[in-house]
Amino acid sequence: MVWQPQLVRRVDAAGNLQLSLGHTLVDDYLAFVAARCRPNTVLATAYDLKVFFSAIPKEPADVVTADIFAFITAQKAPRRGPKVVRLEDGEAGLSARTIKRRLASVSGLFGYLATRDDLAIQRNPVPTGLANRRREQRRGSPLLRTPRTLPHVLGAAEVEAVLDALNTRRDRAMVLAMLLGGLRRCEVLGLRVGDLSPGERRMFISEGKGGHQRLIPISATFFTAVGDYLDQERPVVDHDHLFVVLRGPTRGRPLSADGLDEILDGVRKRTGLSQLTCHQLRHTCLTRLREAGMALEAVQAQAGHPRSSSPGSISTWPTRGW
Repeated sequence: MVWQPQLVRRVDAAGNLQLSLGHTLVDDYLAFVAARCRPNTVLATAYDLKVFFSAIPKEPADVVTADIFAFITAQKAPRRGPKVVRLEDGEAGLSARTIKRRLASVSGLFGYLATRDDLAIQRNPVPTGLANRRREQRRGSPLLRTPRTLPHVLGAAEVEAVLDALNTRRDRAMVLAMLLGGLRRCEVLGLRVGDLSPGERRMFISEGKGGHQRLIPISATFFTAVGDYLDQERPVVDHDHLFVVLRGPTRGRPLSADGLDEILDGVRKRTGLSQLTCHQLRHTCLTRLREAGMALEAVQAQAGHPRSSSPGSISTWPTRGW
């Protein structure tokens, strides 16, 4: 009987999210990932593996490299419905970035299984690259190439339009955290009252990407906005999450990612900035800091990036006028 992966979510007694796909080995790997990574990473990994084993309906021990190439071909095929071609690479299927992420999840699974000494699986079927020249066979070339794209940053008029379109002091403080501090969406939602140091004009990021933490400077304008929100809008709550729901049956609970997305959706409609995202607000901040003369290493520290200059990193961004 062919295994059919089914993604099942449940929360244990300690409040931890647990995911399973209905296969002992795959579920063991998801438990391994859950012990090392944050819930969003575990969820993305589980979904990627579900997609793979739905497209390649085999037992993990039976998967071979040919199946990996078949999966890549299937993922690159045009989606159902009206044909849409991406401007960045002219392709109609899933983006190379999405496919590479899914391959990374699959490779992680087989790397884990190959490491265990109680299984017959001894090699990872996901190739790390294709050798392009005989003298460079050890290095190889990427299995999938992704287009080099630069993040679009907002101009001064667009920034003013975004700030004018916000409905609450809470929303203004959250947007300023991204525009002035370069925070990611998850970092904004993870802020706690005790993470802020107004006197030093600094904030502590305790829930950064990958579990990394950092202390960053941020403009007094942000702290003014936060003060207005705390004084005039934030309800009395029994927790220290900074940004909370202001109205409705969930009033006082920590704001969710869906809630922040809904706020930005409203801003997009009111400003006509259809491509506005949290990522764009963050990169607007980091680009302006670099343009203002901040050292690359300092900008990378502000962003929570590893200190590297890979393609598409901050060091490759062009200078634009504010």
